[in-house]
Amino acid sequence: MSEVLNVEEIFASNLFTLGKMKERLPKNVYKEVKKVMDQGGELSLAAADVVAKAMKDWAVEHGATHYTHWFQPLTGITAEKHDAFVTHPDEEGRMIMEFSGKELIKGEPDASSFPSGGLRATFEARGYTAWDITSPAFLKEDATGVILCIPTAFCSYTGEALDKKTPLLRSMEAVSEQALRIVRLFGNTEATKVVASVGPEQEYFLVDREKYLQREDLIFAGRTLFGAPAPKGQELEDHYFGTIRERIGAYMKDLNIELWKLGVTAKTQHNEVAPAQHELAPIYETANIAVDHNQLVMETMKKVAGRHGLTCLLHEKPFAGVNGSGKHNNWSLGTDNGVNLLDPGDTPNENIQFLLVLACIMKAVDTHADLLRQSASDVGNDHRLGANEAPPAIISMFLGEQLEDVVRQLVETGEAAHSIQGGKLMTGVSTLPDLDKDATDRNRTSPFAFTGNKFEFRMVGSADSIASPNTVLNAIVAEAFCEAADILEKADNFDAAVHNLIKQYMTEHQRIVFNGDGYSDEWVAEAQRRGLPNIKSMVEASSTLTTPKAIKLFEKFGIFTRVELESREEILYETYSKTINIEALTMIDMAKKQILPAVIKYTKSLADTVIAVKEAGADASVQAALLDDVSRELASAKKALIELEDLEKEAASIENQKELAFFYKDRIRVAMDALRAPVDALEMLVDKKVWPMPTYGDLIFEV
Repeated sequence: MSEVLNVEEIFASNLFTLGKMKERLPKNVYKEVKKVMDQGGELSLAAADVVAKAMKDWAVEHGATHYTHWFQPLTGITAEKHDAFVTHPDEEGRMIMEFSGKELIKGEPDASSFPSGGLRATFEARGYTAWDITSPAFLKEDATGVILCIPTAFCSYTGEALDKKTPLLRSMEAVSEQALRIVRLFGNTEATKVVASVGPEQEYFLVDREKYLQREDLIFAGRTLFGAPAPKGQELEDHYFGTIRERIGAYMKDLNIELWKLGVTAKTQHNEVAPAQHELAPIYETANIAVDHNQLVMETMKKVAGRHGLTCLLHEKPFAGVNGSGKHNNWSLGTDNGVNLLDPGDTPNENIQFLLVLACIMKAVDTHADLLRQSASDVGNDHRLGANEAPPAIISMFLGEQLEDVVRQLVETGEAAHSIQGGKLMTGVSTLPDLDKDATDRNRTSPFAFTGNKFEFRMVGSADSIASPNTVLNAIVAEAFCEAADILEKADNFDAAVHNLIKQYMTEHQRIVFNGDGYSDEWVAEAQRRGLPNIKSMVEASSTLTTPKAIKLFEKFGIFTRVELESREEILYETYSKTINIEALTMIDMAKKQILPAVIKYTKSLADTVIAVKEAGADASVQAALLDDVSRELASAKKALIELEDLEKEAASIENQKELAFFYKDRIRVAMDALRAPVDALEMLVDKKVWPMPTYGDLIFEV
């Protein structure tokens, strides 16, 4: 019998929670910490010293020897530099473990070695990390030992944000301030802030590590750059929610334990649509902590996989022809006195505050659809968005039959007299209960779908940080709330003014609402007729950050400066070019050193066979035809390889980052596809024993 796991006991055991602070800090210091967490401001250095000592003592009790300022640079992953607690030995040679408030509050990593978009030159190295008091410190346990990790923001010596956290925190303050103005208009005087909450569902693939190490493309690019489809894919729909295999179940169990120790509320686990694909979903948390925790989820998934002889693939499209992985970003707004601003209630047509919030979100999403699209763009997601598995690249909102009907009534008549109700679902079986039926179905093809009391932003890529999507969501909704509050706070007749404003916003922005099939060609044509943007790639989306509209939005709420936006656009171009360059060089290396040599040897074997059969006086037409087919595809592969190499040399001469990124998208990616096609054809022709790497069937069905 397996050992009984006490989840309540291990949960947050490696997290320096408020409860642990309360136990270890003097009352006055704890109150000061709590006040800064809730209301902002700076912690006094004296209080910081007390917190630092308590934090260090707790960490050392758990075996920690080092601490790190854990931050999220513009690489999209996390960074850490470990410092030991040790100080100079005392007179008797004894080592003393110390950690000061100054060390807690501020660190100094090298700012020139992270992406900065030109904000920091190599010779200008200084940057700072600043303690984020709103996100609890935690302990990481691995072969390095036990490390106290302190979540921090990261900025340059000249003050620009060089990370994902700083803009997110700014956007959370902006949406809170503007949302408070809205709830005040409806008489809520108790709330002191409005919190953006997020629950990101994380999809991922697991493959056998030994097979992974035989695939140069998986090692360097995170996805298969070559690969013919397996005889079976996902067409039987038998993997989705299927019985979890024991090897995968053991992995999931260990993953949950590691995450629960860190205070991550890992709740749901299941097989996803594609073979070897799975999903983990947490419970909602404040956006800031949700972002931190999602980074920990991705790091822990990879770490735990190694213990089980597996490798976790987070790339959005590791295998062509089967579903890729996304990260559904469930976003909502709630007051600190328990009111969910996105809860329509039983009769949403009568819930005026909800209707105003909904109208503002419609306005925000329609006005800044390009920014939302950009926030979910990364190199891997270009392979996924728009395919018949993920939302299209066109931003639209799904409201469901109930809310769409309310919007239609308000737009057409100015009044919403009724709302569709769910009723009962009759099972037709005497021993089964009749079920309460939701008033609205779900739509998995919508990029931004209302799902009862939240919006599900479905476009985010599985490997990407959720910081950018939530920063943009908070910012655009803050702007819409601000503009609505500016009007309503001046109104002589509030009831009439709010009624008119709801109708105005819904009428002007109803084009963003679409409840149909987002995968259909008809929707692409309809979206174009409505004037909705269809931004098909990361490269095309990058420039949306620096439009006058975007700069005005972000500067108005102090989320980004123009310089910070320009630097991020530059980083996106650089990231795209570097990523595709690595993929192209990997393809060249694999083709030249593995695939073509293996096929050439195979053609010699075929040629010898043809000669031998003919000399024996038998019919060698089948062998000769196969030799012709292989030789033809081999010649095509060689030609495509030469063209890709020539384009790589041409790319080296392009200095402008935007021009280079478009060159990689329009020329080199096309050349990569041209090389892949004959190689994949060869895989179907060549003896499996000769093929130099594991196939799709080996990778996704033998886990």
